[in-house]
Amino acid sequence: MTDTAILQGIRVLDMTSVIFGPYCTATLAEMGAEVIKIEPGTGDEIRRVGKPRFTRGMGPAHMTLNRGKRSVVWDLKSADGQERLRRLLSRCDVFIHNLRSDALARLGLDYDSVKAVREDIVVVHCTGFGSDGPYAGRAAYDDIIQAASGAASLLSRTDGNPQPRFLPMAMADKVSGLHAVYAVLGAVLHRQRTGRGQAVEVPMFECFTHFLLQDHLYGRAFVPPQESVGYPRQLDPQRQPIKSLDGYLSIAPYTDERWVRFFEITGHSDFLQRECLNSPRERFRGLDLMQAKMARMVAEHSSEYWLELLARHDIPACRVNDLEDLFSDPHLAATAFFRERDHPSEGRYLEMRSPVRFSGAQAEPVSAAPLLGEHTEEVSRWLVDHSTW
Repeated sequence: MTDTAILQGIRVLDMTSVIFGPYCTATLAEMGAEVIKIEPGTGDEIRRVGKPRFTRGMGPAHMTLNRGKRSVVWDLKSADGQERLRRLLSRCDVFIHNLRSDALARLGLDYDSVKAVREDIVVVHCTGFGSDGPYAGRAAYDDIIQAASGAASLLSRTDGNPQPRFLPMAMADKVSGLHAVYAVLGAVLHRQRTGRGQAVEVPMFECFTHFLLQDHLYGRAFVPPQESVGYPRQLDPQRQPIKSLDGYLSIAPYTDERWVRFFEITGHSDFLQRECLNSPRERFRGLDLMQAKMARMVAEHSSEYWLELLARHDIPACRVNDLEDLFSDPHLAATAFFRERDHPSEGRYLEMRSPVRFSGAQAEPVSAAPLLGEHTEEVSRWLVDHSTW
C-alpha cells in the first residue's frame, strides 16, 4: 500500500489574503490538502509585495505564501459568480476566509448560509479580534497586533530604550496562521468523529497574546501576583549574542551543571567559589554575573575556538547567522531545506521544504504559486462535469 499525503482528500476553499490566512492554507497544501484560492480581479495584495521577475502579480512573497494552490477569479457580485461559489462550497470540506462581517453578509457567506449549502462544512474565520469583545470588527494588521499585545514593549525591557519597537517580522500574522492550521485540523477531526461541521473563529489579537504570555505571564499567573509580568530570563539585558574575536556567538549553558562545566573547562572554577555563586540557587540568582564573565572570556578567542571547545564538552553554542548566511548553512544544506525549482512563467525560484516530517506519508513538492486566475476555467469546468483535475 502506497502512503498518501496526510491531508489527501481534504478540499479547502481559501478566501484569505496577505499573510495570516495564506500561511495557514499554504501549510495545509504542503500536507496534501487541495486548496482553491478565490481572488478578486486585482488579486491578493501580497502578489504586489516585492519585485516580480517577469509577470505582474508574481512577487516574491506570493511565490512563498501561495504555493500549492489553485487560483480562481470570479465576479462574486454577479449571479453567475455566486452560483459557482455555492457549487464549489458544496464540494469543499473547509471554507477559510478573512472577510469582515458586512462583506460576508453581502456575499451570502455567513455561517448559516454556507451551512445551508453543505451541512457538515467547516468554516474558519481569520479575524483581527474576537467577536465578543469591544474591538470586534476592527481592521487588524501585524503592527496593530504587536502594539496591542505588548510585543512592541519587549525590546524596551531589555535595553532601557523607552521607545516601543516592533519585532522586525510579521510575527503576529505568522503565529496566528499556525493557530489557524490547528483550528482547521481540529475541526476536521471533530467532523470525522461526529459528522458535524462548525464555525471556528481565529482572532489575531487573542492568538498572539496567548503565544506571547506563555512565558511572559510569569508572576501574574498567581492571584494575587507573586512577581511582575515578564519572564526575567528572556528580558535579561545580558542574554544577548556574545562577541568573539572574529564574530558573534550564542552560548547557552542553561542548566546549572553546564554552567559549572563551562567554568571548569575554561579554567575559571574559582569564579564560582565566591559566596554569591557557590550553590545552584545562588548561581540561578547570579546568572547576570556569569553571563558578563562569559562575555569577557569569549572576547579573547575566535568563534571557531569556542565552537570546537563547547561542542566537545556538550555545551550548546552556535554562530549568529545573518539572514544571508542561512543559504550556506551546512545543516540546512544537508537536510535539503532549500531547493531550486522551475516555475512555468517565472523561471528558477527557491522553495523551503516543510519542516515537519511524517514517517507514514509522502512528501511530494507542492505545485508552484499560481498566476492570477490561472485555474478559473479549469475549476469552472470541473464544477459542471465533475471531471478530474
